[in-house]
Amino acid sequence: MRQHTRDAMAKGEKTERLAVLPAWRETAYFDPVERGALELAELVTDIATADRSDHYPTGVAALTADQVAAVTWVIIAINTLNRVAITSGYPVKPA
Repeated sequence: MRQHTRDAMAKGEKTERLAVLPAWRETAYFDPVERGALELAELVTDIATADRSDHYPTGVAALTADQVAAVTWVIIAINTLNRVAITSGYPVKPA
């Protein structure tokens, strides 16, 4: 997480947006495409409790088919690495 934050800031991301990321639904910091990607990330990541009544939530409609495919693959790759780290007991070192 720290490395991702450092990388995002090095690429010009604002601390205000990073600080409110967990509450992205309640802010106006993210445009419709970003909101769609965040909604898709939640859907793909939270497989146990995500609402499957619709294939994709309405916010994902802001993304093109190519964006949905690309974002989904990135989410799957990150989730895979996180799950490997969690199940292997990989220690998180303080900064």
